[in-house]
Amino acid sequence: MDKKFIAIFAIIIIAFLAVTMNLVNSDPSNHPVEDNVVRIGHLPSDHDTALFVAKEKKMFEKEGLTVELTQFSNGGDLITAMASGDIDVGYAGIAPAMSSISQKVPIKIVSGAQLEGSSIIASKKSKINTVADLKGKNVATPGEATIQNILLIYALNQSGVSPNKVEFTTMKAAQMTDALRAGKIDAMIIWEPYASIAVKRGAGKLVETSGEIMPKHPCCCVVAREDFIKHHKDSLKKVLKAHKEATEFISENPSEAAKCLPDDVVPDPALQKDVIANTTFIYGLDDNYRQEVMNFMNVEVHFGILDKPLTENQLFADI
Repeated sequence: MDKKFIAIFAIIIIAFLAVTMNLVNSDPSNHPVEDNVVRIGHLPSDHDTALFVAKEKKMFEKEGLTVELTQFSNGGDLITAMASGDIDVGYAGIAPAMSSISQKVPIKIVSGAQLEGSSIIASKKSKINTVADLKGKNVATPGEATIQNILLIYALNQSGVSPNKVEFTTMKAAQMTDALRAGKIDAMIIWEPYASIAVKRGAGKLVETSGEIMPKHPCCCVVAREDFIKHHKDSLKKVLKAHKEATEFISENPSEAAKCLPDDVVPDPALQKDVIANTTFIYGLDDNYRQEVMNFMNVEVHFGILDKPLTENQLFADI
């Protein structure tokens, strides 16, 4: 056989094998984990307090689980890690979760985690006292796909202000208070405890809470990869059992729960216990929660954030 032909044939075979291996490795189902090991992704937020309590109080260990926590700076990165099979379960915002599901990322919402919990804060030096006063101003949000961004758009529309008349600036939560004090932004919408911290430190004043903007709106939830749900359902049930126990612990012991949060999530320990006591933490997928999620989804569709509505079967998985 011609040597040149053999060489070309060998190159084709090698290329084929390389592509095949890449496809295999990119499939989440080919990233097996032991039944008692669960990799959980989360954000640097006190909205994930149940996760931190369950870890600190060894509630996962009580269920026979070894839990590996990984922190992500935003929900998009967390969902990407889930899609690649590197993370099994995630504590994420409902908005990025729904956006990912609409884009065929194979994840499902398996439990609620928390409701409301964000606020619009304006510079204390400004004349901004209502949402309508934000017209022509620079407002910081954590990002386009976040719950806070959607809530701001909704609030502006409710106040008769076109979002096009407001300058949206994406900024990390920890940077917002300093930016507000320095006059780099006029206002911000952010989750707790950063909203309360800005007020306590004299940099900002409360304009409106997210509970006033959209009462009982869903915020953070627990999501899981579909293949993990299928192949490790018992482990997932144990995760959700610990989540339930931790949520009940928070309700009964907010001060003790505050002590379970990582240092980088608690910029102000003295304030944190009050923030947790005034936050609604939840678990499960009851009818009321499902309806609030569907209501929020309809808002996203109305403003073009989602191309089309999602069904409950697309969004939720009962475990």
